Amino acid sequence: MDRLKKKVAVVTGGALGLGRATAIRMAEEGAAVAICDVLLPEANTLADELAARGFEACAWRLDVSREGDVERTLNDIARRFGRIDVLVNNAGVAGANKPTDMLTEAEWDFVQAINVKGVFFCTKHVIPHLRRSGGGSIINLSSIYGLVSAPDVPPYHASKGAVRLMTKTDALLYAQEKIRVNSIHPGFIWTPMVEGYLKDQEDPAAARPLVDALHPLGHMGEPDDIAWGCVYLASDESKFVTGAELVIDGGYTAR
Repeated sequence: MDRLKKKVAVVTGGALGLGRATAIRMAEEGAAVAICDVLLPEANTLADELAARGFEACAWRLDVSREGDVERTLNDIARRFGRIDVLVNNAGVAGANKPTDMLTEAEWDFVQAINVKGVFFCTKHVIPHLRRSGGGSIINLSSIYGLVSAPDVPPYHASKGAVRLMTKTDALLYAQEKIRVNSIHPGFIWTPMVEGYLKDQEDPAAARPLVDALHPLGHMGEPDDIAWGCVYLASDESKFVTGAELVIDGGYTAR
């Protein structure tokens, strides 16, 4: 219950899905949690649920694609909790599912602004806070599609590949300051994003068993599968881990 005791963790996209599960597990392990999301009512609901259980949590509205908002929000969080030790760059979108030659510039830019620039902005503006804390952990949510590809959703795949290498660069840049940077690569996890993806298929009822079967373990993952990976990388248990890729994908990329 105390794996993250006395740490302050920021979770972007924290209101739903992987972010929600991560915020809950981090709070249960002793962290004070800042839940950041454009979905402020949902973020507030989660913060209230955690507070009712005796945990320390607050919500902030944050659009990670806006640098000024990111800087202000991280400063507000540091003032509220006294420090920042952990950043989980979880906020992300899937974007338009079209072949590359049919995509518009706006559709491409929408995904990159959140999935890539959002990670850049949050990392850039959390570094001073982690320095003041004497080090810390940045956890970037990439994807199996930051490791391998598929014939769909080109902007998403490009963005997650970028996050993978941004992680390694920042791990090298900040290692001497005891700031660790790692990426997590989920397979298909049953979240609102994946649920929406399946609903867009011609036969949604038949789509889930097909997606389950993509994983050698025979099923999609659950948000907690990723949340516990985030807890590990945020904790001192992973003090010798940086620049690493934590693949949690039911065997998808083992082929």
